[in-house]
Amino acid sequence: MTSYVSATEAERREMLATIGVGSIEDLFAEIPSGLRLGRALALDAGLSEQEVYDELRALAARNVSAEDEVSFLGAGMYDHYVPALIDSIISRSEFLTPYTPYQPEISQGGLQAMFEYQTAISELTALPVSNASVYEGPSAVAAAGYVAKLENHRGRFVVSRGVHPHARETLATLAKGYGMEIEEVPLRDGVTQLPALDEGVSAVVLQQPNFLGVVEDIAPLAAGARAAGALTICSCDPIPLALLKPPGECGVDVAVGEGQTLGNRLDFGGPSFGFFAATEALLRRMPGRIAGETTDVEGRRGFVLTLQTREQHIRRERATSNICTSQALNALAGVIYLSWLGRRGLVELAELMLQRTAYAREQLAAVPGVELLVERPVVRELALRLDAPVERVIARCREQGINPGYPLGRDYPELADGLLVAITERRTRADIDRLVAVLGAAVATELETMAVRA
Repeated sequence: MTSYVSATEAERREMLATIGVGSIEDLFAEIPSGLRLGRALALDAGLSEQEVYDELRALAARNVSAEDEVSFLGAGMYDHYVPALIDSIISRSEFLTPYTPYQPEISQGGLQAMFEYQTAISELTALPVSNASVYEGPSAVAAAGYVAKLENHRGRFVVSRGVHPHARETLATLAKGYGMEIEEVPLRDGVTQLPALDEGVSAVVLQQPNFLGVVEDIAPLAAGARAAGALTICSCDPIPLALLKPPGECGVDVAVGEGQTLGNRLDFGGPSFGFFAATEALLRRMPGRIAGETTDVEGRRGFVLTLQTREQHIRRERATSNICTSQALNALAGVIYLSWLGRRGLVELAELMLQRTAYAREQLAAVPGVELLVERPVVRELALRLDAPVERVIARCREQGINPGYPLGRDYPELADGLLVAITERRTRADIDRLVAVLGAAVATELETMAVRA
């Protein structure tokens, strides 16, 4: 713990004299009086360091982590196992401050890490160009929308309701800033059905698998967008890409996504990293920076920053992005994780998740008062419809040490009876069997309570 030691009164006077100011109040003279408080802050006497520590410890104890309960909560952030190797490497001193490597001659390690990361993302997405990461998944979707606007100068995005609610909200916020409209397309039977597109559509925004865990048929959707002259943006879960046809082979122009599942812990919601890959035609419109491989004058392999779109230097007012240092440490964890798994390991992990999701789906669908929300193929997540109040069922399950999932009604009012259940390799068959028993008991109890009240 770092303690704060304030300056003494004598030190304050010395500093004020050095800069030629009579008092601290003079430093704020330019602030209009109407915006100033005009009195001293009403602060308590304060607590000792030990008392502050005890208070913060008590507050922290109120948090419940995925280590404390069996969690089937997902909806964009997932409880995957993170191997010890990752902490061992990213804790090395040379990686702790991965600031923009302006001087390649002294930044070869960091630049190579970026290059290897970009290569891995390109291989996952089957798209030729990847940047060195962005802030997180929703920001990546919004940045992709801006790339589309710059590319075709059209004024509307068509966005599937199957795209993560946070990504839709982030895209809508940025779109308003640069004068774009958002048209949301509802899901039918759990998948996206595009309407006829006109020449005003800049991009179609999809998710694979979608927010309900349903596998979308991306290729015909992308073909429809291309026929209308629009780009296709697809937000992807990287692990299922080991089994699904990659977006680049489906006609997608920009593939983005949340990278938390790749070697990054939940960490109470962050930080994580977003990935961004695109066709070569969009290379110069991409946000952030791209590391490239080259050779020096002696023919030795080396790495450099090939492209960067920051506004603070190089392009200035012509910049297409203000992203800079980004999430380099988190992205490094991602490429270490992918290297640790290897090609075969990633496929095996995805297959394991697929098998356990199928098992959970079969077992949960047999519980009285529970039915499948969607019958189509799913991976990682499955949506259920409960006959009992979802929030009350969740509360009862959590009393038994089980977090059964995410209440869909929070983001989809039309699915107020929906529960989204997430599966990772950390959820064993025994965990799934326990979920079935606990969820079944909670639904039955709530149904009995409702019957009594009626």
